[in-house]
Amino acid sequence: MEVERVQAIATLSKGSDTIPPEFVRPETEQPGLTTFQGPAPSIPTIDLAHPDQAHVVALIADASKEWGLFQVVNHGIPSELLRKLQSVGKQFFELPQQEKEKYAKPPNSFEGYGTKLQKDAQGKKAWVDHLFHKVWPESVVNYQFWPREPEAYKEVNEEYAKCVREVGEKLLKYLSLGLEVEENALKDAVGGEALEYMMKINYYPPCPRPDLALGVTPHTDLSAITILLPNEVPGLQVLKDGRWIDAHYIPNALIIHIGDQIQILSNGKYKSVMHRTKVEKERTRMSWPVFLEPPGELEIGPLPQLVTPNNPPKYNTWKFKDYIYRKLNKLPLDVKDG
Repeated sequence: MEVERVQAIATLSKGSDTIPPEFVRPETEQPGLTTFQGPAPSIPTIDLAHPDQAHVVALIADASKEWGLFQVVNHGIPSELLRKLQSVGKQFFELPQQEKEKYAKPPNSFEGYGTKLQKDAQGKKAWVDHLFHKVWPESVVNYQFWPREPEAYKEVNEEYAKCVREVGEKLLKYLSLGLEVEENALKDAVGGEALEYMMKINYYPPCPRPDLALGVTPHTDLSAITILLPNEVPGLQVLKDGRWIDAHYIPNALIIHIGDQIQILSNGKYKSVMHRTKVEKERTRMSWPVFLEPPGELEIGPLPQLVTPNNPPKYNTWKFKDYIYRKLNKLPLDVKDG
């Protein structure tokens, strides 16, 4: 069966002022109606190179409690490597369609090139194509899903994987210290050296009606944390105090999302961020999130160090693979009633 990709739909829609009805969001979700237009607080930006570690820990903990999302600068990944990562990803999506289809997702696989084929509960679709593949640890990497064109793709992604792991480990350490537990507590709880790094490239082509469509619908990430590199086209929005607020583009910054697993491990102290993505009329938005995910068989529940008679566990403990299955299939996760 031939799959219809959003990139192809966008090409056919060029010059039109309409989009297929399955991409028109309900009014309660349309960004033209629901984006907050007034003066809004800025998403926190944190300098990871600040010499006072306690200061950085406090800023990260506060942002993770209040927002569930923050941007980091001076994170140690060379700007030239970020540029190369964006370049090879963009080149892949500019390949002929039949070339991209060589990496199409097999049935029941998270990894590979694809489009979210199933419609949501309202029968709607999102304006995005994507590519998923794991980049670490080596034992779980499947090069079948790594593009062979452009030629530099593999080398650049392997280099980025090394650098993004250093950022990820530093963030997990600071998040642990912010909970006043030992610095390796969260890293160990999400799998230690077996923690998996899943790369995704999102490709949001120009859309004739960006006021009606969404690139990604409102959700929280399944991951422990997500480390996202955007291109220069803004689009990420965060739900804060009931309002959809734009994340402003900061060159070379990384956007850090607190995911569901850190919310659970922190027993609700840190907040998994509800977010969505807008699209643009004239420009292509792209982003490169890396999801830090526990191995599927690992059980995740509130850290025992944080559970007391006065602060009982707020969440059930699940194997990560079962948590994914239940969340994706909208089955109850039985959050405890305090």
